[in-house]
Amino acid sequence: SIMPGKVNPTQCEAVTMVAVQVMGNDAAVGFAASQGNFELNVFMPVIAYNFLQSANLLADAIVSFEKNCVRGIRANKEKMHDNLYNSLMLVTVLNPYIGYENAAKTAKKAYKENISLKEACVAL
Repeated sequence: SIMPGKVNPTQCEAVTMVAVQVMGNDAAVGFAASQGNFELNVFMPVIAYNFLQSANLLADAIVSFEKNCVRGIRANKEKMHDNLYNSLMLVTVLNPYIGYENAAKTAKKAYKENISLKEACVAL
């Protein structure tokens, strides 16, 4: 990275590269499978190679991703609770009860004043 101190998401990027390769292999397998005549398909080696390569790539990517990215991650239950109960998206539920305009006012007030939707509703 050109930005000092930035940590690039290399494990996530690696998994997406594997996904792209697996999608390419899937396309090759699909096309090769369509080329068979009767019950004989001379493209069976291409099918097997691409399938096995995909299986190996996915297995290796999963091990690496778990070891270098997922391991040690712990849920922050307090933050999850705050995100859930303070999400402005919850204002949509209020539409049938207070109308679109009032729901919009509530969301804007909550956002502007950095308060919960409940607090904004009570204030309005």
